Amino acid sequence: MVSPSQTVWIARHGNRYDFVNPAWFKTAPRPYDPHLSEDGIVQARQLGDRLRNEGIGRIFASPFLRTVQTAHLVAEALDLPIALEAGLSEWLNPCWMHEEPERLSLAALKERFPRVDTGYTSRAIASYPESDTEVAVRTGETARLLAEEFCEDLLLVGHGASVIGTARGLVGGTPDINAALCCLVKVVRQSQGWELELAGDTSHLSETESVVRFN
Repeated sequence: MVSPSQTVWIARHGNRYDFVNPAWFKTAPRPYDPHLSEDGIVQARQLGDRLRNEGIGRIFASPFLRTVQTAHLVAEALDLPIALEAGLSEWLNPCWMHEEPERLSLAALKERFPRVDTGYTSRAIASYPESDTEVAVRTGETARLLAEEFCEDLLLVGHGASVIGTARGLVGGTPDINAALCCLVKVVRQSQGWELELAGDTSHLSETESVVRFN
């Protein structure tokens, strides 16, 4: 159901462990699915504090560990469940990933993160391998599907590419988006379409990265 007045917030996950400790990748059981670093956990909590009073009604997150972990810390602040949406997944770029990334099962994620809603079914899929055009189409369509189906104000928690893709999918064109770690994008539905009000704000964070990293 389309709402005449709706805000979609879009956030990237907090800092990931392999950004802090690159050697982790060599021995990790799921090398393309890192957890948050200690400062990433701090960032996620600060994101939750920033969004606490914004009236968000639903949280959707990519099913990768770092995004679920980020979303869960925000969900604790907002007292909401988390729906895991594959359409918000990481860009399945074969230049970054030499095979389809292995992730934790839904049951395992639910055990670690009790706010995960196991009754939700993804509205979109992400298929490996994926080009830059394909990830843009996939994430843009996902944002539009969710905004059309759910009338509440939404929070979408994704990755660098999915933050950019979902924002552009709503507002159209190719606006510049600062897809830094734990950034915040705000898109508001107006009578003439969607308007971009925040394009990757990081003012809620005590520490930010000087160079935006995607892989």
